[in-house]
Amino acid sequence: MNTALVTWLVLRILRWLFWLGFFAYCLYVNAYKEDLVTQFGHLPFSIELIIFGLANAAVFAGLLELMMRERAKIPRPAIGRLMPSSGSANSTR
Repeated sequence: MNTALVTWLVLRILRWLFWLGFFAYCLYVNAYKEDLVTQFGHLPFSIELIIFGLANAAVFAGLLELMMRERAKIPRPAIGRLMPSSGSANSTR
């Protein structure tokens, strides 16, 4: 398998994992808001940092994924497909 294709797939999986983590953590914070907020009704800095970090990591991984797809000359995958069609990636290293 082409190294560029593997890197693109890893970045693609990471992007989705970051987004799933972001939404899951936001749902957790929303469900247990009363236990997590301070006496002034604010979220602690660590929780805000995790939410901010997961969202930014997802966007950054998405940008790296796009960059890697362009460098590897991989065509855009069809909706619902994880891998591009065979023979579409550049075979030169």
